[in-house]
Amino acid sequence: MSRTGRLFELLSILRARRIPVTALDLADRLGVSERSIYRDIDTLRALGAPIDAQAGVGFCLGDGYFLPEFAFSPDELDAIKLGLSWVQQRGDPALAFGSESALAKILSIGKAASVMSDDASGLITAAPLPEIIDPPHTAALREAIRRQRKAEISYQDAQGCLSDRTIWPIAIVYFDGVRILAAWCERRSAFRHFRIDRLQLRAVLQERYPGRRQSIVKQWHEQDRDWRSLLTVSDK
Repeated sequence: MSRTGRLFELLSILRARRIPVTALDLADRLGVSERSIYRDIDTLRALGAPIDAQAGVGFCLGDGYFLPEFAFSPDELDAIKLGLSWVQQRGDPALAFGSESALAKILSIGKAASVMSDDASGLITAAPLPEIIDPPHTAALREAIRRQRKAEISYQDAQGCLSDRTIWPIAIVYFDGVRILAAWCERRSAFRHFRIDRLQLRAVLQERYPGRRQSIVKQWHEQDRDWRSLLTVSDK
């Protein structure tokens, strides 16, 4: 997540919470250090956000603060609508609900509702038959990625062989017909790729994996520069 995206997410968390939230809780939610949270709070205050701090209690967002409206171009609105519609039709239930909620928020901005309607844009997404819907445990894997939590899985490869693994989930790659989970596998001491439809999520552990996820993702990118190879590597 970019810092700009993190700032908006931080505002969303503070707006949704009725009681103060600590820097530690915010850091855990966003997957960053407490020091980063304090810097982000200072940045938001400098931009005018009325964030109150209570020593030993936490941060809260003052009443009556709203994010400024965004001025989207027609092409930007088309891109947003197509992307969110794709997720609604193919994502796991939690992600589909999130895309529907995000679209509703965007439609509430100025003239976006009239511009983004199917009749106005002329762009409609359609999932193939049979419709691809991600399994529910995809949401738990996404949460494990955000929080840098280890996970225990059982995986069935292309030959039908089952194996139990403890992994560090770092990314989900969305191909049209399959979803691939990229992770560090403790059993193999290497990066491995798992088809999400072939794995069973046994548990998301409370134990965080070491290091920063961004650094681990960078190592993974350096190893697997050709993402198309994930479809062949995943079953090895």
